[in-house]
Amino acid sequence: MVTQQIEQQISRHAQTCTNLVNEVGRVLVGQERMVTRLLVGLLTGGHVLLEGVPGLAKTLAVRTLARAIDTGFSRIQFTPDMLPADVIGTEVFNPREATYSVKKGPVFSNLILADEINRAPAKVQAALLEAMQERQATIGTETHRLEEPFLVLATQNPIEQEGTYPLPEAQVDRFMLKVLVDYPTREEEQKIVDRMACGKPLPEIRRITTPAELLEARSVVDQIWADDKVRDYIVDVVRATRNSGGNRVSGLDGMIETGASPRASIYLMKAAKAHAFLQSRGYVTPHDVKTFAPDVLRHRLILTYEAEAEGKSADDIVRRILDNVPVP
Repeated sequence: MVTQQIEQQISRHAQTCTNLVNEVGRVLVGQERMVTRLLVGLLTGGHVLLEGVPGLAKTLAVRTLARAIDTGFSRIQFTPDMLPADVIGTEVFNPREATYSVKKGPVFSNLILADEINRAPAKVQAALLEAMQERQATIGTETHRLEEPFLVLATQNPIEQEGTYPLPEAQVDRFMLKVLVDYPTREEEQKIVDRMACGKPLPEIRRITTPAELLEARSVVDQIWADDKVRDYIVDVVRATRNSGGNRVSGLDGMIETGASPRASIYLMKAAKAHAFLQSRGYVTPHDVKTFAPDVLRHRLILTYEAEAEGKSADDIVRRILDNVPVP
């Protein structure tokens, strides 16, 4: 159970996160859902993939968040002519001394903004795999550890757009969350026009927290209490995406070609704990699980041709599973 000391730590760090959201809101209009997902990624060490059409402030949100945390920030603009060395670095030969030296790439930072990641070919996208999974990068024969916190926040345009490449399945699975960024409301768009079309510079971002405080908050999130019934609910939801799940949901036969792996169960538990933390709660509820199930599962489901022919999306499948799996 949650002790009083842990509750006090949760309250203190959750207030810092609220201040962080408010600071980002000084620059960014709306998109609270996207900012919350970015925070969950930071609090759990899980990478986040943002998908949306150009012009929805995806890049601005990540850059502003990095400044408010006062941490290392590196932006990589992915293009079709990139090489893996442009991401992780390379060895440079010194002819005078006849030796090689390592020139580290932009991946050696804390927050990595992989901008339009699906505009680069697969071999460049795969260059991030080792860094994302192992928190290390190999240049030549040497392996270099990456400093914590290390987080990849990637943006991509919808795959139907011209000049984009589908991400390798192994890399997609490394992203904890895939967040769909939608258009702002009418009122929000009016505020955006008033703020961005007046010619005035954006307000200076103040430092709200530090990487050390962020790592401390992560340790508090790990201590959020989850009942065994909530754990079982998470497992049932994820297993319902598989043909061999044992608790198949009616109406989904022939819809899912490949379901989610146990990594999805791990990430869903972590996301639920982080959401409870942001709500200043020391325990996880089924509502926390339902809130983040679409973000954790949508990019891990491969649908059949029959499902696509019927116009079904991964979100439709996840929604049906959540509606039918019994809630504790």
